[in-house]
Amino acid sequence: MKKGLFQEAINNLVSQKNAPAESIEVLFGRGHKMPMAGPKCDECGDCSAICPGNAIDTEGGWRIDLGKCIFCMECLRTCGKEAIITVDAPDFVLTREDLVFTKNSLPENRKIMIGEEKRKVIGRSVFIRSIDAGSCNGCDVEIHSLSNQFYDFERFGLKIVASPRHADVLLITGPLTKNMHEAFKKAIAATPDPKVIIAMGTCAISGGVFSEGEVVGKGIGGQVAVDVFIPGCPPPPDKLIRAMLAAFGLYTE
Repeated sequence: MKKGLFQEAINNLVSQKNAPAESIEVLFGRGHKMPMAGPKCDECGDCSAICPGNAIDTEGGWRIDLGKCIFCMECLRTCGKEAIITVDAPDFVLTREDLVFTKNSLPENRKIMIGEEKRKVIGRSVFIRSIDAGSCNGCDVEIHSLSNQFYDFERFGLKIVASPRHADVLLITGPLTKNMHEAFKKAIAATPDPKVIIAMGTCAISGGVFSEGEVVGKGIGGQVAVDVFIPGCPPPPDKLIRAMLAAFGLYTE
């Protein structure tokens, strides 16, 4: 091994204070990019035609549904006019409608939180049960990364629990396949009220590329009231941490 390489790797993993490298300042200084029509866009429809998630529509004006976007950026690569640009995507929203943007309505960094009643129940220790509702496992890999030594999300008071009976929050991934529907309903029923439901990733929000498959509806929204939508395919661990801390009122700038 090159001299000093091992020590450099260790230094990158932890700070001088033996804290994880991803401090709260670093986490909230990052952003997730999304495609958006730029000034050169003439709404020709090329980006809409190539979009695998049918997230872009140019009929009657350019618009993108971030709940269907898989963040492949194929629209950006396809546009010969270089009319597609990237902008900061929201880490989360509280309603499905807030994931739809037009050429003239760019995403805004707004300070939003779930209702006060649920925030009081959660407190500063958030017990989370992840529910795989038929995902490709991409989102679930990101959830597993939350507890590694790099992100170490338990230092923020976030903790994965083994049973929905012990949970304040259900973090749901996948498009809700038919064979997972009954188990999904049982998990929802077993979680004490008032519970927080998070739709994590494109599939949970809209069904994504699996929306025409053996699924129940278009995402989980038709089956349960969703409190927080976190777009992405999949959302990375730092985005999950930012979204939950902000939505639960555990971090305010």
